[in-house]
Amino acid sequence: MTAPPAAHEPSLFGVLLTLSYDGTHFSGYAKQTNGRTIAGELEGAIATVDPRASSVRGVSRTDAGVHARGQIVAFDATRDIEPRGWVLALNRALPQEIAVLKAARTLPHFEPRRAVRSKTYVYRFMSSPTRQPLLEGTVWRVPYRLNQLEMREAAAMLEGEHDFRAFRGAADTRQDTVRQIFRIDLAPAAHDPRINELTVKGNKFLYNMLRIIAGTLVDIGRGHLPKDTFAHAFETGLRKDLGITAPPEGLILESIELEETGTDCWPPATGTTIPDDLAATSVDEP
Repeated sequence: MTAPPAAHEPSLFGVLLTLSYDGTHFSGYAKQTNGRTIAGELEGAIATVDPRASSVRGVSRTDAGVHARGQIVAFDATRDIEPRGWVLALNRALPQEIAVLKAARTLPHFEPRRAVRSKTYVYRFMSSPTRQPLLEGTVWRVPYRLNQLEMREAAAMLEGEHDFRAFRGAADTRQDTVRQIFRIDLAPAAHDPRINELTVKGNKFLYNMLRIIAGTLVDIGRGHLPKDTFAHAFETGLRKDLGITAPPEGLILESIELEETGTDCWPPATGTTIPDDLAATSVDEP
């Protein structure tokens, strides 16, 4: 008896997206059964274009309330659509809090998490005795004065490769806790000098590591902890030797550097002319 023919497997087309989002009203990036998430909204938008597309594969599982300017996500489509088409179609379907900044072609099944060279985060806070309604949800308001010099000197101790086992939340049980900080800066924001921006670039990070660093620096700046707190925590490896965990709203995933950035990226790099027919670009309904 002849075996039935194998079901036809659709061709797959890898897509690489860069996202920006305001995480205020989301339960984080990763999909959940009982919460609104970035991945859930993105997969819903993709399904309006290609119902047979794969689940999304993101680089960073940002927490509830955390924002992003440069989250990177890959998925596999069964429709061969130009990157420009994906950008425009998904932005029409996504809620206002999420935007696709650019798209590129990549190999099917590409796992961007395994191709990360570095991640850069920014934590924003300001010293103010009163609430700032126009900044709520995007900046941590600290209601006391801070010693910026002490904070900068303390932050400099974090550069380089260290065992950051003390710098993680209780939910992180990973055995490998050595991480490398390539750069850490604390400076006033260019657009608003009232806001201080802590910029940290590293190879990878532990759960809540950035928020623990930010909270500890604020505790040092207000005089609650000594300037050598980080050095002491490296020695003991104990979470209790560090400061508070800063709230999520001040944290932004600024950018991710990959070994593989894809091809045919759209929009093109800065300085490249964008065609006049942009508004006319569309994607046929599936």
